[in-house]
Amino acid sequence: MQRLADTCDAIGGTPRRSEKVRLLAEYLAGAGVEDAAAAALLLSGRVFAAHEETTLQVGGALLWRVIGEAAGVTDTTLAAAYRRHGDLGAAAEEVLPARRGGAPPLALVGAQLRRVAAARGPATKAALVRELLEQAAPREAKYLVKIMTGDLRIGLRESLVEEAIAKAYGAPIAAVQRADMLLGDVAETVRLAAAGRLGEARMRLMHPIGFMLASPAEDAAEAALSFPAAQVEDKYDGIRAQAHVGHDEVKLFSRTLDDVTGAFPELTAPLAALPAGVILDGEIVAWSEQADDGTGRALPFAALQRRLGRKSVSTALLREVPVAYVAFDVLYAGGRLLIDEPLRARAAALHALLAAPARTPSRRAVEPSGQLAFPGLVAPAPRAPGPHGRVIRAAVRRAASAAELEALFEDALGRGNEGLMVKDLDGVYTPGRRGRLWLKLKRELATLDVVVTAVEYGHGKRHEVLSDYTFAVRDGERLVNVGKAYSGLTDAEIAGMTDWFLGHTAADHGFLREVEPRIVLEVAFNAVMRSDRHESGYTLRFPRILRLRPDKLPSEIDGIERVRALFDQQHARRPR
Repeated sequence: MQRLADTCDAIGGTPRRSEKVRLLAEYLAGAGVEDAAAAALLLSGRVFAAHEETTLQVGGALLWRVIGEAAGVTDTTLAAAYRRHGDLGAAAEEVLPARRGGAPPLALVGAQLRRVAAARGPATKAALVRELLEQAAPREAKYLVKIMTGDLRIGLRESLVEEAIAKAYGAPIAAVQRADMLLGDVAETVRLAAAGRLGEARMRLMHPIGFMLASPAEDAAEAALSFPAAQVEDKYDGIRAQAHVGHDEVKLFSRTLDDVTGAFPELTAPLAALPAGVILDGEIVAWSEQADDGTGRALPFAALQRRLGRKSVSTALLREVPVAYVAFDVLYAGGRLLIDEPLRARAAALHALLAAPARTPSRRAVEPSGQLAFPGLVAPAPRAPGPHGRVIRAAVRRAASAAELEALFEDALGRGNEGLMVKDLDGVYTPGRRGRLWLKLKRELATLDVVVTAVEYGHGKRHEVLSDYTFAVRDGERLVNVGKAYSGLTDAEIAGMTDWFLGHTAADHGFLREVEPRIVLEVAFNAVMRSDRHESGYTLRFPRILRLRPDKLPSEIDGIERVRALFDQQHARRPR
């Protein structure tokens, strides 16, 4: 563990990507295979393999308490150390006393962390974490804490770990990347690389692979000129989800690769009606079958929000907020991995999969305007008592010009969706990467002028500046918070604002400061949602700071009536 901690310090001390890879490769090559496998897993920011459902369930509050107890220091002392470093692991290194021995070997560290994950109750978990920290030297404890928080902050990510594995064992980087993607276990990838058997890696169902990501397009003209041939779909306002269909099991995974099946139980039956051995990419949306044309439509994200963050849902909520799975890609089917196939081939395979008469009858879903390449299909599960969901094939259109694309964009907004996805028909599926093979065309809902009411210190390189801003609108004579933003300003603007906020603090709560409400911002966002978190009853989805507004007085900011009007506007949309 000491050698790993020293290597981590060295990696964190260099800004050069190539040097980080070299340092890690040297460590892996010089370690035994099992230690190298364990280190690769931990340095990828994981305690357990990606395909496992095991989690530590150790929060920051528990770690804070255990570190303080193990070090024998007060909260004030630990808070001061945290403020100096902006990192709990580094704070632990500062306050913990030196130990004679050292942390156990990596294999035993992994075993202890599994014991922590299996433990029930915070007291038992705390005792096991303290036992581990009290065996460690301060620098070892620093990285144990970082591992447990999942935030190493040394400039490593899994892609660099893959490069280091390739360098350490003389393997092609593409072979390492593919094996890690298929297995969902970088430790097993190390074992295969060390044995020269990377080609033996096979797709593992019920293990999510990275989602392909889209880049924004400025306008319809840019999107229209990007590809010789493009596929056009509505951009739905839901949550991205990967559906895995096995012989006797169905699972849904979120964009963060978390298992969310329990939150959407009504989707299990319609997905299970598909052929076994399938992986789909799509969007879970709140769905209404009461549209004006009788075909059904997706509802705003605010409707779906009530279903999120739940391991299980009540029958009443299932009825109140029905959902559908809108599939727009297929990654695996018929025993074949399809991600290397062009989109035109995957689109045909997906349509055939959902339209297959041998499984369940299908019917046409929403009829969009424009030239249809593939109509939307609803593949219902056999009727059963209680709420039921839908699996829908996203309708695909073609557009030959910017004008046609703009018309499709307006139609998508009219159906209550976010905008359009424009995809290269010749493009392959690139897991976990954002590129220009998929473009998203959408329009901000609106902007608001708001005033900053509270600020917090940032993380990483921003741990010494106040970069996270809570903001409010007017509600009569008072201010009510409607969101929090931390992106959009330059480093110079944030530094200047930090100086101002430090001099205009109304109440200092340590990490958070209430400030005089005098700084006006213009913020953009994607949607207005109901929220119990703020007194206003609303929160903004994906708020971004567009600019500081020193030309405006706090008395000129928007009021809660504007927020309500925007919320009502979202829900007033109807399909054309």
